[in-house]
Amino acid sequence: MTRIMSPLARVLSGLAIAAGLFVLQIAAVSSEQAPPVTVPGINKPVIVVTGEVTGSESWTSGNIYVLRGAVFVRQAATLNIQAGTLVVGEAGSVGTLVVLRGGRLNAIGTPEQPIVFTSDQPIGSRARGDWGGIIINGRAPINVPGGEAAGEGDTGVYGGDDPNDNSGTLRYVRVEFSGTEFSPDNELNGIAFQGVGRGTSVDFVQAHMSRDDAIEFFGGTVDMKHAVMSNAADDSLDWTFGWTGRVQFAAVTQRGDDADNGIEADNNEFNNNVLPRSNPQIYNITLCGDPDRNEGGESVRAANLRRGTAFTIRNFLVTGFKTTSLQIEGTATNTATTAQVDNGTTQLGAGVIWNMPTPIHSSMTAYVNSGRFPNVRTNVDPGVSTTACSNHEAPNWQPSSIATLAGGQVAPIQPPNDGFFETVTYIGAVAPAPAEDWTKGWTAFPQR
Repeated sequence: MTRIMSPLARVLSGLAIAAGLFVLQIAAVSSEQAPPVTVPGINKPVIVVTGEVTGSESWTSGNIYVLRGAVFVRQAATLNIQAGTLVVGEAGSVGTLVVLRGGRLNAIGTPEQPIVFTSDQPIGSRARGDWGGIIINGRAPINVPGGEAAGEGDTGVYGGDDPNDNSGTLRYVRVEFSGTEFSPDNELNGIAFQGVGRGTSVDFVQAHMSRDDAIEFFGGTVDMKHAVMSNAADDSLDWTFGWTGRVQFAAVTQRGDDADNGIEADNNEFNNNVLPRSNPQIYNITLCGDPDRNEGGESVRAANLRRGTAFTIRNFLVTGFKTTSLQIEGTATNTATTAQVDNGTTQLGAGVIWNMPTPIHSSMTAYVNSGRFPNVRTNVDPGVSTTACSNHEAPNWQPSSIATLAGGQVAPIQPPNDGFFETVTYIGAVAPAPAEDWTKGWTAFPQR
């Protein structure tokens, strides 16, 4: 556990009781936050936050903040969260943080002091879906009729015509035990980016133990770098409604008790060819499933690419899923997706798939064999242990050394020189040892 978890152990042991104490000590408020109170067993002042942030507000590491119900950062408002701050979602009221269009969230942690959003339940009793999660709405384009949509769980309207829209900065942020389910197909995620623009900065984020997807993009243009998605109950990385952002350095691990795809990718479920088409560029990703069947039979497929999406996925490592790796769903009927491969829009290459029953799905076989998807190797260990990267409490995605397939024997495809992507000498999310492992120090993987 990282340094932030030391006070967290003391905090969470009392928060289930503390939630009741809050009700007794603090009347419901409609402004941004209640005065701080002292709660027995908790070593910092506790501030219960309800309602709205309407101006410029700062949350500091000297307090613990409890989200009671949905807390909205309104248009033209800015919420600044200091490094090392602990934010707790109240389970009974479905605590959730929602940034509305025109609002900004600047949550800027450090490797030594990440910002942690977590459950109010005691350690040992925490679970996926204890609270809502983080939802950010922006004014970037989405591909639904009228160019606007309403977020799941009444989390605000999103979409617009500004691809450069700025909703703030997330850096060294961890979100865990979130994703409340309101009803089937109406669930919150770890972090949801809804029509968010590329003016928003997202770097070093972890979504852990979400009840629905770890991180989902609903259209927009926002980019993401250095992302860890761990033990989500649904998909780890999900996109739909015309997302065209960029991702570099993404590490996924799953738990077989409850998981779906490593990636689930759509253009638009209701109109597969509507524009702007989903077409993200993803470089350097490691997708690690859970091959262990003792916990359950989930975590079956690394990627389900469907409903007209285009994509670029390069420099990838895939292992541990129970069935297959990368699949274009329903190839015979999903012509909108295969058309993007055939016309050259979709790109895939420079990857290793190993330790899986069906390394190459039949929907991909012809493309790999013809070289349309070049330099894809199967059933050879790239230097990353499946057992290590699927370790629930301490996953390790780092290749053992530079003298491995991941370390250069499979040559990476260089991403565009566009100011976002970095030049790489390896495939997968993490540079081989002895290089620094960017996933260490600020992440955590508690199971309860």
